[in-house]
Amino acid sequence: MDIRRAAQGRLGRRTSDALRRLNDRHPWSHNDAFHEWIITRLPSRRVEALDVGCGRGQLLSVLSEHFTHVHGTDIDASMRRASMARCAGMTNVTVGAERLEEVASGADLVTMVAVLHHLDLAGALQQVRRLLNPGGRFLCVGLARPESTVDRLWDAASMLTNPIIGFMRHPWVATQPSAAAPFPVKDPKLTFTQIRVVVDEELPGAKMRRHLGFRHTIEWTKP
Repeated sequence: MDIRRAAQGRLGRRTSDALRRLNDRHPWSHNDAFHEWIITRLPSRRVEALDVGCGRGQLLSVLSEHFTHVHGTDIDASMRRASMARCAGMTNVTVGAERLEEVASGADLVTMVAVLHHLDLAGALQQVRRLLNPGGRFLCVGLARPESTVDRLWDAASMLTNPIIGFMRHPWVATQPSAAAPFPVKDPKLTFTQIRVVVDEELPGAKMRRHLGFRHTIEWTKP
């Protein structure tokens, strides 16, 4: 039984409810928190950037300050509208509905934030290899299904530190829920270990590591 299911017991429910109330008072975006991780790992050549599953466009707007052109793709129409609204007036940002196999190659950066588990893993990584220029970088923030003892320990640490991080990032108390359109949600099917096996095969030399916030990262530079 993983940590998240264990939280459904009587004592677990009380603890979970208390943590949720704290999180609601000091909300923070686990995905947006990794934008700094991405920005500190940009490639030296910064002409074309591609954000796959661009959501509401937060990362697009950040990348626009560092690249000549930034393109976001998302198959969800409401997310594309949100991205275009956020990036209105940014002349170097475009948004489209292309799937990975439909995007032209030539990117210096490909990013995915909480997107890879929505895709066929091996196929998506093969497309990343095709899309990137030599020296280009793939920076991915992903989710995995907890299975091992190590996975569950990271889950427990993420649950306990979540309200602390929320207070540090959002010290003022939220007075009302966000009106932003919800992201399409899908539970990850593959474990961290299973993902790493495929990553090692498709992107030799890639760095993959766990983080707080129920996330892991994948970092790869195309030879």
